[in-house]
Amino acid sequence: MQTNKLRKKLEEELKRDNRRIVFDREKEEMRFENSDTKKGVTVTLGGILAKFEGNVEKAAEETIYYVNEALNAFDGSGKKEEKEKRIYPVIRAASFTKEAEEGVPLFYDDHTAETRIYYAVDLGTTYRLIDEKLMTKEKWTAEQIREIARFNLRSLPLEMKQDTVAGNVFYFLNSNDGYDSSRILNDRFLKEMSEKMEGDMTVSVPHGDVLIIGDIRNVTGYDILAQMAMSFFAAGRVPITALSFIYEDGHLEPIFIMAQNRPQKD
Repeated sequence: MQTNKLRKKLEEELKRDNRRIVFDREKEEMRFENSDTKKGVTVTLGGILAKFEGNVEKAAEETIYYVNEALNAFDGSGKKEEKEKRIYPVIRAASFTKEAEEGVPLFYDDHTAETRIYYAVDLGTTYRLIDEKLMTKEKWTAEQIREIARFNLRSLPLEMKQDTVAGNVFYFLNSNDGYDSSRILNDRFLKEMSEKMEGDMTVSVPHGDVLIIGDIRNVTGYDILAQMAMSFFAAGRVPITALSFIYEDGHLEPIFIMAQNRPQKD
């Protein structure tokens, strides 16, 4: 049943050492409270599922955010400054929805012809995309969100694995923190990588959990890149784009890899 799925997901995501979780099977209610202060909140699983038309993932995302905010407020850790430390940019396909539930517009910026930048509040093992309703509630301006997100992004680790194929070097960033593709927005990082290149620098974000940088030193490298990007794109949980980008002078240009191994700008 959907109710059991939602209950298990909430138990997994909201479990803490200082929290007590009680499930009332008859009422289908869950009580989350601080085990020290006994303050907490009660949610009705059936009502939440009805609101999100049975979508467990959406219902869980909203409830996790609500419960964390409520309990943090009770124990004094829900300060605005703490929330702002958890704001990050999130790269999605240009075709990704522009609205949250109930038609509330999501806050986003255009990026390239293939990608768009959204912004999220990190909740630990998941995150909530920022929409206009949340911006109003927290009194965040668009410029504040952009500035904070870029600052927080620069604090994320940049450990990369390296592989050489047919004389071309490929670097892979796959930390599985939910923001791997977001590193494409770290201008300083891209510039530093460009200084290491011997050939053309390419950047790929086939799905949300990987960033691939290519040092393409011969024409065969473009065929390898196209096959690699398509493979990652097809396997990704959150696919973004199978196209790659040429990085030149701080700019990203989408490219098509033609049969003759030559890149063609979009």
